[in-house]
Amino acid sequence: MSFIRAVHGTAANASLPAAVRPAPSVAASPSLSSGLRLLLAASAGLSVASIYYSQPMLGVMGATIGASDTAVGLVPMLTQLGYALGILLLTPLGDRFDRRRIILIKAALLSVALLLGGIAPGIQLLLVVSFAVGLTATLAQDIVPAAATLAAEHERGKVVGTVMTGLLLGILLSRVISGVVAENFGWRAMYMVAAASVAFIGVAAWRGLPRFSPTNTLSYGALLGSLASLWRKYGALRRAALAQGLISIGFSAFWSTLAVMLHGAPFHLGSAAAGAFGLAGAAGALGAPVAGRIADRFGPEVVTRLGAGLTVVSFATMFATPWLEPNHRLWLIGASAIGFDLGAQITLVAHQTIVFGIDPAARSRLNAVLFVTMFIGMSVGAASGSLVLAHWGWMAVTLLATLTSLAALLVRLLPGARAVR
Repeated sequence: MSFIRAVHGTAANASLPAAVRPAPSVAASPSLSSGLRLLLAASAGLSVASIYYSQPMLGVMGATIGASDTAVGLVPMLTQLGYALGILLLTPLGDRFDRRRIILIKAALLSVALLLGGIAPGIQLLLVVSFAVGLTATLAQDIVPAAATLAAEHERGKVVGTVMTGLLLGILLSRVISGVVAENFGWRAMYMVAAASVAFIGVAAWRGLPRFSPTNTLSYGALLGSLASLWRKYGALRRAALAQGLISIGFSAFWSTLAVMLHGAPFHLGSAAAGAFGLAGAAGALGAPVAGRIADRFGPEVVTRLGAGLTVVSFATMFATPWLEPNHRLWLIGASAIGFDLGAQITLVAHQTIVFGIDPAARSRLNAVLFVTMFIGMSVGAASGSLVLAHWGWMAVTLLATLTSLAALLVRLLPGARAVR
């Protein structure tokens, strides 16, 4: 519990002279300036990118350390599982302690974990490090509730959408960057670059983030126990979490198997080509602020249906790939990636708008429930995607992604899904 004790040390800062304190409290910052929005968006993007750098590099990583495709496929699975557990066990602390201090501690630990990944001699240590990276990269999920707390009520959807754009661009561009870096400098260099970037945002957060006042005094055990109470109490939370989790299965199955599929026949493409598909998906991230504005004006429920429907259609179009030439297949896969990434991202923004509006005093815990479910879906998608690809091929992965997205759409169409509470 040393992490919790370190977070609790925030109270000591209150007794420091003003000249020593690195940042004012949140109460001293009534408006969310453009500079602070940029800091929040960049911090969310660079931190969450850490859990996706490995995906385009799996082919070259396996060849370098002598690991099988199945073994190296555990890297993204354990990273996402660690992320889900980190959200469950650590993110609720944002309602109990100063979020700023939590963000700084996690940034330091994440930077160390990434450095260890860069020097890992074999698959065993790399798997342990992958889990640790996921656990500490959850600082991104402390940043999003912080943005929602700083934002005015009438623009919360817009602000969350802006910060989520940074987070989503981090997810998607991470694949492009890691593919290029691995192709030219090796996959270990990518881990080193990632460690430096996280250290940089840690310093920027120390200088620029205000302190946040806790919203409750629950013990750690009671804080975790309240997650189940929130799940039982709010139907809107259950629907949002379940729908986003289902979408995440297909999303992760696609991205976790793409590099392996492209590495084989008939494409025989390297990690840079696999990472370049992130550019197609990055186009979808630009829709996040628009989705936030639509949610502010017309209600987030409309956006969830549009996003889930777009995801279903985008995955389903890939069923046409067996009848196309290899070059045309790549174009279709890229177009589909734009569509389902946009659908998944605008659905997530709408779900967060719903969740953050339920109980302002429990935003970290509500966000934890949403993202735990989402990243359980990510972990299931990574594991099942690799298994399905190995036994039944790419079309089976496409079928898996289409069916889980369709299930998410059905959840959003259930009676009662219009209600926010």
